[in-house]
Amino acid sequence: MSELPLKVWVERDGALLRLRLARPKANIVDAAMILALHAALREHRGRNTLRGVLLDAEGPHFSFGASVEEHLPGNCAQMLASLHALLIELVEFPAPVLVAVRGQCLGGGLELAMAGGPIFATADAQLGQPEIKLGVFAPAASVLLPYRVNQATAEDLLLSGRSISGSEAQACGLVHVVAADPEAAALSWFEQHLQERSAAALACALAAARGAMLPAVRQRLADVERLYLDRLMRTQDANEGLAAFMAKRQPGWTHK
Repeated sequence: MSELPLKVWVERDGALLRLRLARPKANIVDAAMILALHAALREHRGRNTLRGVLLDAEGPHFSFGASVEEHLPGNCAQMLASLHALLIELVEFPAPVLVAVRGQCLGGGLELAMAGGPIFATADAQLGQPEIKLGVFAPAASVLLPYRVNQATAEDLLLSGRSISGSEAQACGLVHVVAADPEAAALSWFEQHLQERSAAALACALAAARGAMLPAVRQRLADVERLYLDRLMRTQDANEGLAAFMAKRQPGWTHK
């Protein structure tokens, strides 16, 4: 296991930033991982030759999701604030962020992927937002999923907590390309569509394409964060669901 949660390097003569989650097999999106991603994005944001970012992961799974321990009462406000700040940074990053997914890509891991650009996944990858099974909801996914899929499909995934395969995710628009080797597919897409472009033009094109999305995502993330902290976390069931998960037992819902 790597001592650091994230591997970072630049290749293609400064054209491509590589970010690799490096805590297999779970690659949990915890405070340390969020901090490392923040640092890498901020360090390379001003690189004027950058035409793309490839975010992938070591091991058989992209990410099992965010740290449940850090979402317990007393910690969740800080955790949500830092995660949402990272997602905003990804949405606003001035170069396209390609994401390669294998295995499970769940919860905060899928939120991380959706804050980037096109997702490349294996056909048997599993993508989902299982938070509802713990008596909570997925704040960032509630904002980002409707931009990726239609409202009905977003509600299906958010309310059921079910996972879908990479192939099903491609059919509904969540995944851009299905490939046996998603990293290679993402690199090929970068070479074909981004490598020979102007970094300045790409940055402006991204800002233009996401012009309406950026302020909406900022506002909606603030709204759902308040809903999560001020209403959800005051319910008995949210606290019961998280406690049951930590104790590895079935929750007993009171519907309050």
